[in-house]
Amino acid sequence: MTRAVDKVKHCHTMQDVRREVNALDDVLVPLLVERVGYMTQAARIKQGVEQVRDEARIEAIVARVRQRAEAEGGDAEVMEAIYRSLMEACIAYEHREFARLRAGQADAAQNTPAARDAAGSAA
Repeated sequence: MTRAVDKVKHCHTMQDVRREVNALDDVLVPLLVERVGYMTQAARIKQGVEQVRDEARIEAIVARVRQRAEAEGGDAEVMEAIYRSLMEACIAYEHREFARLRAGQADAAQNTPAARDAAGSAA
């Protein structure tokens, strides 16, 4: 099996480097968009906002990523830093999604016929 580090091409110019990085970004961005999409799923499934940040899960991901980085010939410290930053951004996104989804539920509940009738009789 070929390690990821062994796939790195020898570059002669910065233009070569940038072309290869851009090609990798074209693969990474859709994968990251898909990964972040699962944060919306998590926000929908979790019952309480206190569940959004899960320290045990964060540390499990870090351990897994470090192991994968080393197996691929990469720098585990760099991968950990990237993933910690990614997870913080995902947690912030999931908090926003959690609030958005719950606000949508509250709006829907207020627009039921029973809720409108109750509001009308309270006036």
